Amino acid sequence: MEYKRAKEIADSALKELKPYCDRIEIAGSIRRKKAYPNDIEIVCIPQPYDVDLFESGLATVVNKWEKVKGTLPCKYTQRRLMEGIKLDLFFATKENWGLIFAIRTGSASFSHRLAKKWVSQGYHSKDGMLSKNGKIFPIREEHELFELLGIDWVEPVDRTE
Repeated sequence: MEYKRAKEIADSALKELKPYCDRIEIAGSIRRKKAYPNDIEIVCIPQPYDVDLFESGLATVVNKWEKVKGTLPCKYTQRRLMEGIKLDLFFATKENWGLIFAIRTGSASFSHRLAKKWVSQGYHSKDGMLSKNGKIFPIREEHELFELLGIDWVEPVDRTE
């Protein structure tokens, strides 16, 4: 799908989800402004919500889309939007927003290089958090990850293979 159309669909999904999130942004190939994105990736910090009989909040939006994988509540779900494109929805917290947003912006090879860098420095990723020698390192903003790893900031459009 062409970037312009994918961005319009992503903006529409974000608009529907936004009232139920403390923070929400488009990530992935759309954030990188790839000419032909294959899917939509959104990272959010959801407000509390209920599922099942007393469904509320974010669940009322997400559960109207066809489920491909991931049942709420979860850290990740994939849905097929009415327009036929898949939405990958990643859930973050205030403490790990920067890490999740950076990784989910990609590209896959860029994210892999980031992970190799933190592993080479003795950090481990578990449950969406980085730790080293038993100490957890909150990554609230993307720039904090780059600073922690001692690398220069890379604009999303330049995070290529």
